[in-house]
Amino acid sequence: MARAGVCFALMDESSGMPTPPLHASLFGSFKLTTADGAELVISGKRARALLALLCIAPGEACDREQLSALLWRGRFRAQARASLRQTLLELKKLLAPACVEPFEVTRERVAIRPGVVRTDLAALENALAEGRMADASECLTRIGTGALLDGFDFGDAFAQWLAAQRAEVEQRLQQAIEQAIEQTLAASSPEGIDPERSRLFSAWRLRDPATVRTDSSAEIRIAVLPFKPPSGDESLALFAQGLFDELVTTLGQVPQLRVAGRGSSLRLKDSSLNLTDLARTLHASHLLEGSIQRHGDALRVHVSLVDGDTGFETWARGHHGSVEGLFTLQEEIAKAVTQELGDALQLRINAPAHRRTTLNKEAYALYLQGRALTARAIGDGVLAKAVELLEASLTIDPDFAACWTALAEAHVYTTVYTPCLDRLEKSAKMAECAGKAIELEPTQGHARAMLGIHRWTLNDPVGALDLAHEAYRLEPHNPDVVLRLGSFLLYIGRTREALPYIKAAVDQDPVNGRNFAMLSVAQFNLGNIDAAIAAGQRMVDLGLPSMWLAVATAASGQHKLAVDQYRQTRLLMNSVIFPPAGTRPLTGTALKVFWQIAAKGVCSGQKVHRTLYRALLDQLHAALPDPVDTSIVLPAIWMGHSSLVFKTLGKQITPANMFCLMSLWADIEPIRQIRLHPDFPAFAERTGLVKAWEKYGWPDLLPS
Repeated sequence: MARAGVCFALMDESSGMPTPPLHASLFGSFKLTTADGAELVISGKRARALLALLCIAPGEACDREQLSALLWRGRFRAQARASLRQTLLELKKLLAPACVEPFEVTRERVAIRPGVVRTDLAALENALAEGRMADASECLTRIGTGALLDGFDFGDAFAQWLAAQRAEVEQRLQQAIEQAIEQTLAASSPEGIDPERSRLFSAWRLRDPATVRTDSSAEIRIAVLPFKPPSGDESLALFAQGLFDELVTTLGQVPQLRVAGRGSSLRLKDSSLNLTDLARTLHASHLLEGSIQRHGDALRVHVSLVDGDTGFETWARGHHGSVEGLFTLQEEIAKAVTQELGDALQLRINAPAHRRTTLNKEAYALYLQGRALTARAIGDGVLAKAVELLEASLTIDPDFAACWTALAEAHVYTTVYTPCLDRLEKSAKMAECAGKAIELEPTQGHARAMLGIHRWTLNDPVGALDLAHEAYRLEPHNPDVVLRLGSFLLYIGRTREALPYIKAAVDQDPVNGRNFAMLSVAQFNLGNIDAAIAAGQRMVDLGLPSMWLAVATAASGQHKLAVDQYRQTRLLMNSVIFPPAGTRPLTGTALKVFWQIAAKGVCSGQKVHRTLYRALLDQLHAALPDPVDTSIVLPAIWMGHSSLVFKTLGKQITPANMFCLMSLWADIEPIRQIRLHPDFPAFAERTGLVKAWEKYGWPDLLPS
């Protein structure tokens, strides 16, 4: 170590400049560490607060009178100043091993010396000022949504002072980030994606300054309920579906509104829940519902806003039109409702940006039918019919960008939810459709997210994450886009960074079992077993397989219960899950025996059961038409069967098996054996994971 004034500092090898001997985390709970990472525990709450306040701006002097009044409110002036003086002496003694003279003190002012401490705030601001976008994104990711100096409470005067500090810091950061994004935007190619800009935007948007503002404003959370058409009128049923879709999309463009996911609202279409329970289930403060009435060729659409807490109608409007003008009426109602909602909720709402759609009624009707079938996903021939309908729509109007995105999604779902053997071909077709959507309408964020799926099949997770961040920049309120970014981060082992995105998707689309699968795995990987079990149970309640729940339950030590839970998956055979592609489904005794072997192999904790199931998976790998099928890959990971993981995922990642990557990152036996295997580095290199880590940060469980 070298002597730097009266402080001992290490040298930064990259810059040659002295590294401050102390590091302070100002966002969230205040934390002070030495240069080697050891935490310095400060027991007194006022001592911690005093040091934290001085660390906000190292080198800038604070008024002793103000510090005394803020931290020792209610004491006599002389007592407060004496307490401040004594606290400074105690802090000086605590910090002496790292820095002999940490403070600059005069009769009226006190400051922490420049160069003594490096803060997360300073690191972020320096990275932004110097144009180091990747470092800035990493800093933002680490601080997350933590408020400046969270957890300190010394009365109203302190709270007001801290609120002003937080507002000033957040405003300063926002200006710096906007400037950095504008600079990189100006320097980037008009045709290309600037991944660093997108990643910085994603990290800042995830932090969401609204969560740390000092005022009481909050986003309005609204759920659009499917409209009720007259019974038996097929044309109006499609109109009702289109109006619902248009309202969700249009309202979703309003920054002041947070709209519940389209899928969750549709899943509750026939629910018997009352309005307040619906609002609670959909995490909504308001519900938008409506009905359609027909009198000859005349139509009346009734739209009402319902308070989610009381269930009472707070606003209602009627809209009139004719059967001949359904398409125009739908768009007019969406725009009018958006503006009227602004007035009703006292929001200043700008007109939503124009979206490229179709003016052809038949093309639009086919699009709606295809999307509805894609949302169902499960069922014999459902997705094939969805593809047929969407392709028919595009035959009529080949410039219908949203339909190209919907067709890309149908192809993705086909590779994931059906036992097909041409997954790579369908993935390439999906990428072609997504690319066409982006070409027609560059703001199609969801299309970019799906294009990222195809990048995984090419062992290009860097490209996948670049696309996912750009998709999130374009559609930060689309829960499918948010979840896709979170899942991609989960696949590369960045679980802590992924979790807030996954939670955001769950919050916005809370009746989607897929979201809870991701949440269960993320909590499991972080060692939060109880939370993983809770998310897994919710996933099962929503009708999805219980295997993730069982794995988490086994990790809690309840092996018998876990075996029973895992075995329940067989009840979903040929309905929610399907046998491996190219094989005939098991029935009767064979089905029962297979799931008994599988459940015990994964969940019993007994080596003999694990050995038996691993041998069975090896046989299946050699015999199945698709040797990289999910039914082989996922249990191989859970049982720590390293060689089989490397022979499957290491050979070919597909849209169907790529989600298995997220289960690699639990520090739990026997899963950790895969990561500790000597062939793991070569596997990570071959699949592009190493390049992703070099750009986006190393996994939580691996040192950089």
